[in-house]
Amino acid sequence: MITLLELLLVLLISGSIVFYLACATFTYQFFNAATLPSTADNLDLPVSILVPACGVDAGAWENWSSFCLQNYPNYEVLFGVTDPHDPAIPMLQKVVATYSDRARLFYGLEPRGVNYKDSNLSYLLEQAQHEVIIFADSDIRVHADYIRTVTAPLADEKVGLVTCAFIGYQPHSLGAAIASLGRCFDFIPSLLIARVLDRGLRCAVGATIATRKTTLASFGGLHFNRIGSDYNLGKRAAEAGYRIELSRYVVESDTGNETVGQVFQRELRWARTIRFNRGAQYYSMVFCYGTVFCLPLLLLSGFANWVIALSLVTFIVRYLQMATTIFSIKCPSLSRWLWLLPFRDVLTFFVWLMGAFGQSVYWRGRQLRVEGDGLLTQWE
Repeated sequence: MITLLELLLVLLISGSIVFYLACATFTYQFFNAATLPSTADNLDLPVSILVPACGVDAGAWENWSSFCLQNYPNYEVLFGVTDPHDPAIPMLQKVVATYSDRARLFYGLEPRGVNYKDSNLSYLLEQAQHEVIIFADSDIRVHADYIRTVTAPLADEKVGLVTCAFIGYQPHSLGAAIASLGRCFDFIPSLLIARVLDRGLRCAVGATIATRKTTLASFGGLHFNRIGSDYNLGKRAAEAGYRIELSRYVVESDTGNETVGQVFQRELRWARTIRFNRGAQYYSMVFCYGTVFCLPLLLLSGFANWVIALSLVTFIVRYLQMATTIFSIKCPSLSRWLWLLPFRDVLTFFVWLMGAFGQSVYWRGRQLRVEGDGLLTQWE
């Protein structure tokens, strides 16, 4: 006789199977759709890349140099640092000296709010010489066609923002692999599902946001006291009637030798960001953890044959979804880390569970408090 708890777990697992199948379907469709022609390739409008830096991440020199090695005729790269004693400054000074024809550095930028990243960007925005701008995280690495690719959709005036997802294509440590698996197999597919359910993307991803100065100003510009300000930029742009384009360009972001604990802290901040921005929709993500729910169901049922069969189906579908994602995003090196799937899924579940309550977040060594509507304050 099946108990009520067993029935609940079966429903959650069944919903998760549907979720995994949707992830595989939308990921394949998005990354394998025919490429639409764009006139932007012939425009070559001047572009300003704005990069807020804080500390020295893994591969920092290669990351920062990649912005300065673009196959594009007219662009500038502006680096900004808040703390005048930040260890990133000496290396950034070398980057600027190496690429003095296109790179500039600004540091000691007095915070204009609790969100230091957007405060930093506001200074760089004031110094940017061009109308077309790209906000880029400092821990990503890009190819020479980055500017041309991410700005191409802006040829359509209805497009307000272009944004990019990010993964570590070739992680070399446990923590980096755990981070990349989550981004590749959970974050990107979930973003694509939200894009379908919302009939268009209604958020942006901080790794890359391309827009125009006038467009940014038209929906309120940067906010200096919000969690998930990148998410909020996309939300406000969509509410203003602009279309948000998710680029098929997935940038490289290798987290180096960070620990699993550091991955957990960052993803907990992301989870609470989603909760404060999406509200009750956050809790519908309970249907995303079928592989985790299989174990308690197996234990409750005494390893009944039908539960073993359901669990096998769940894991097979999950691995097929992963294989589809690896093929679609072209990240075959992640295949050697698939043995981490059970641990990755358990970690993701606990991140979601902890994200369902609480108001504190850690961000670049600072503990902050999230108030109503996603407003940030200093933790006291």
